[in-house]
Amino acid sequence: MADIIRVADATKVIRGRTVLDHVTFDLERGGVYGFLGVNGSGKSMLFRAISGLIHLTSGTIEVFGEQVGKDVDFPSNMGLCFESSGFWDEKTGLQNLFYLASIRGVVGNKETECALERVGLDPKDVRPVSAYSMGMRQRLTIAQAIMEAPQLLIMDEPTNALDVDGIAIVANIIQEECSRGATVLVSSHNEPTVEALFDRTFQMEAGRAKEVS
Repeated sequence: MADIIRVADATKVIRGRTVLDHVTFDLERGGVYGFLGVNGSGKSMLFRAISGLIHLTSGTIEVFGEQVGKDVDFPSNMGLCFESSGFWDEKTGLQNLFYLASIRGVVGNKETECALERVGLDPKDVRPVSAYSMGMRQRLTIAQAIMEAPQLLIMDEPTNALDVDGIAIVANIIQEECSRGATVLVSSHNEPTVEALFDRTFQMEAGRAKEVS
């Protein structure tokens, strides 16, 4: 089952509250999978569990043959787009990507500059991230998620704070990443441009996931 993301009976309880409630599904490698739901429905918590950022209370998650939290702490070759992504505010966008790329050392200057251009940011912009608008910070978050051409791309509400042009860029990136073979997980809340790209769609409610299309 190395080509499957398998979530089996995934449950997470935080301070007596069940935020993931026996979630179970299999996702094949290479698709675009959408997770819909209002804030607090469990979308972000599910993505954090799949990415290894939180540990389940019970159940298991396997990503391409590796059990998260047992075989690996985090899925191998993964890109994350979360709203809370931290950056060095005093550095430029390009400098931030340079520092992040140096952690694994699998990409260099060309790839980081290309990632910025793909999201509509100028690699030559000398402004620090502290001067960025919310939309620009969101674009930078997407850039750091895609710069290493990850095998698994997890995008939590990637269109937050973006204008129409930015939403179109996100949709194009999702298509490009899927075309090169990445598996893309996207959470969304009423964004038709992105939701039209989903191969399969799950509705999240009260920590439960139900496939709806």
